[in-house]
Amino acid sequence: MVAVIGGGPAGLMAAEVLSAAGRRVEVFDAMPSVGRKFLLAGRGGLNLTHSEAPALFLSRYGNRRTEVGAWLDAFGPQQLREWAQGLGVETFVGSSGRVFPTEMKAAPLLRAWLHRLRGAGVVFHARHRWLGWDADGALRFDTPAGASKVGADATVLALGGGSWARLGSDGAWVPLLAARGVRIQPLRPANCGFDVPWSEHLRRHFAGRPVKAVRAAFVAPDGTRIEREGEFLITEHGIEGSLVYALAAPLRDGIEAAGGATLQLDLAPGRTLQRLTDDLAHARGRDSLSNHLRRRAGIDGVKSALLHECATADDLAGPARLAAIIKALPLRLLAPRPLDEAISSAGGVDFAALDETLMLRAVPGTFCAGEMLDWEAPTGGYLLTACLASGRAAGRGVLRRLAEAQAAQ
Repeated sequence: MVAVIGGGPAGLMAAEVLSAAGRRVEVFDAMPSVGRKFLLAGRGGLNLTHSEAPALFLSRYGNRRTEVGAWLDAFGPQQLREWAQGLGVETFVGSSGRVFPTEMKAAPLLRAWLHRLRGAGVVFHARHRWLGWDADGALRFDTPAGASKVGADATVLALGGGSWARLGSDGAWVPLLAARGVRIQPLRPANCGFDVPWSEHLRRHFAGRPVKAVRAAFVAPDGTRIEREGEFLITEHGIEGSLVYALAAPLRDGIEAAGGATLQLDLAPGRTLQRLTDDLAHARGRDSLSNHLRRRAGIDGVKSALLHECATADDLAGPARLAAIIKALPLRLLAPRPLDEAISSAGGVDFAALDETLMLRAVPGTFCAGEMLDWEAPTGGYLLTACLASGRAAGRGVLRRLAEAQAAQ
């Protein structure tokens, strides 16, 4: 029997690979049901993957593109779409290039998937929290019926990262693996919001308001300039949203390196600096500065509030300086929001602790998959694609090990 611990996308994919090869598989999950984070992530529209060119897609995994790329060679975006179709779930490419199920929901896909897994003989055990190993190597669980032990020919750990603990990804596995000598990089927030020291006025009047059609730039400690365009949300504590998540990794790393980070906001990305300067050079007449900004630059509402929040009086004094600050408004970020608020986490099992099949060198016969590995990616389908691909890779690794063991007998 092969034990898969963790019923998220990576664990379920490992179970599928193993059961399809005729192996007896049992899935153990600490929650009352499997796929809880998957279902919540798909509540607003399940973003399965992305249709962009392979080289650009791979670049989203940063310094782990080589490791993740090995998984994607076998199960990339196109294979994922074909897999979904095999479950009766058709997909389409949205205007942003993101790929969604036609129904836009996660539940139909998960139901079809679980039905197929059960039909292949996969057995599921809910409310089974993994507690590590006993002295003889058996898997220990805390269950509603009390403590239990399970023997397995091989194990796949797909326990998630450290975000959204209420859905099962609580990082409780870290000390269990560390005690076995597995090298683990600290879990850190990824795809997260950031703290900003807002004034009471801005917090009271604009928390919850979206800031649309902006371009954000950040100069990393190594001098690399990173830019993205989109929208984000003002929160009581700072900022969050798709544009922020796209820059979260370098912003987080910059804060860790320097104690803070400055995000530059272009509040008028559709206008050049020269055009904006010319527009603002028109005589104001009796217009207030707010009306002038609205009429001549399209800056009002929350954008106007941000401008007054972050600019100095001198910045607002003349058309040239005013245009310059609108095109590069400095927003000081103090810290990423707590790990449990993040969409995903960085850090986890170091790749040096794994062999090429994703087996732990320190615990032979135990494989790891999904977000508990030390990689990260922005939202946009990249996270789910790599989780599924890693589960497939781990499952194939188990099959290889079991085949080798059988051949040696």
